[in-house]
Amino acid sequence: MNQSSGISVQREPTIEEFLHMLANEDELHPKTVKEYASDLKHFIEWYKERRLLGEKFALRIEDIDTSTLVHYREDSHKVMRLKPATINRRLITLKRFFKWAVLESRISHDPSKALKFIPEDKVSPRRMTSEEEQAFLAAVEFGNSLRDQTILTLMFHTGLRTMEVCNLMPHDIELGRRSGHLTVRADKRNVQRKIPLNMQCILMLNQYLSNFDTESAYLFPSEKTNDRLTERALRHLIKKVMIAAELEGLSSHDLRHRFGYAMAEHTPLHRLAEMMGHTNPDTTMIYVKALNTNHQ
Repeated sequence: MNQSSGISVQREPTIEEFLHMLANEDELHPKTVKEYASDLKHFIEWYKERRLLGEKFALRIEDIDTSTLVHYREDSHKVMRLKPATINRRLITLKRFFKWAVLESRISHDPSKALKFIPEDKVSPRRMTSEEEQAFLAAVEFGNSLRDQTILTLMFHTGLRTMEVCNLMPHDIELGRRSGHLTVRADKRNVQRKIPLNMQCILMLNQYLSNFDTESAYLFPSEKTNDRLTERALRHLIKKVMIAAELEGLSSHDLRHRFGYAMAEHTPLHRLAEMMGHTNPDTTMIYVKALNTNHQ
């Protein structure tokens, strides 16, 4: 299949409207919208080549049925020999597009609904059970300082890496009455991203910041040095709380995975990848794939 360097999907008005919706209503980062466009363009080019259609042909999405999507999946796997994670990511993009098209009454039924993913060898990370989550949150509230409670609540609801928590500064937090977000100015790949905050985080941060009178540059300074909290100290805190919750063996990675699974329930793949700081959405597929497997 010939690959084009551009990602324009001109002459495909329904897809252009879908991308416009992603950029405006969903407020996705331009890079994320570009990834959606690239996935859809890949499918369109395959469809046109398979049907021997000319470049000026405008796609009619009502002509796409489930068997067409199955053929695309099989060609991607057996002819193009793409990685399963890449194929599955593109299938998720198609599923989101067709779901939107049904909601917008552009088509009467969703041809992608019955479409299954390509099996992957990746073992999904362990997911905390609801009982484990409750035990952890109860342990957070017992015997910990306001700073430590705020840190742990934030990690539970944002999936931040330990390094990212330690690097947070007060001006990285923006809070409104019912909304807020934090900015990770440099993750492990030196990429900046924003993560929305739920009400639990907003309430906890408001309480914490109202008592925040330190001159430290960091949002969560070390209680010993008033300088940057070390990742070793943060991991020690998490381990202490996990033991108190009788969850020995769980770590900061499990809190990050917990966030990934929770958000994958209702967050588009590319948006979740953006929030978690994954440069490749294929990495984020482990959460979506595991949920899909469990729901079958």
